[in-house]
Amino acid sequence: MNRHVEIKELNESNWYDCCLLKLSAEQELYMEPNAVSIAQSKFESTLKCYAIYYDETIVGFMMFNSVKEELDGYWIYRMMIDHAYQGKGIGKSAMRLLLEDMKALPDAAKLVVGYHPENIAAHKLYEQLGFIDQGDRFGKEMAVIKNL
Repeated sequence: MNRHVEIKELNESNWYDCCLLKLSAEQELYMEPNAVSIAQSKFESTLKCYAIYYDETIVGFMMFNSVKEELDGYWIYRMMIDHAYQGKGIGKSAMRLLLEDMKALPDAAKLVVGYHPENIAAHKLYEQLGFIDQGDRFGKEMAVIKNL
């Protein structure tokens, strides 16, 4: 069976399923629940949320800011895959789709992701996608950059 990954904007029919997704216990130390991110997006209108689908099943959530921030880049705030679907390449496929969409943002020259330095899975993923650690740190998070 050929599996298909796609991302769709969060809407009234998929937001609740994104709230039900679970991280591994270790990952819960590094990330807020999806419900918190979804609530944040309702108060910060530049934040854009997406559900990640694996075939027809919602298996992940991602969010980015559609305006530039620190480091003169567009920031990807969240990317998570439900613990039961991790290790299948879904996150990498979904992130590639998001990166393609983000290239169309005005003056998109730089994309930035922040994450906890001990989140080894995130580090490996973003490194494989061409993000570079240039030593930028914000509080408890490190920021890695992808130049377009």
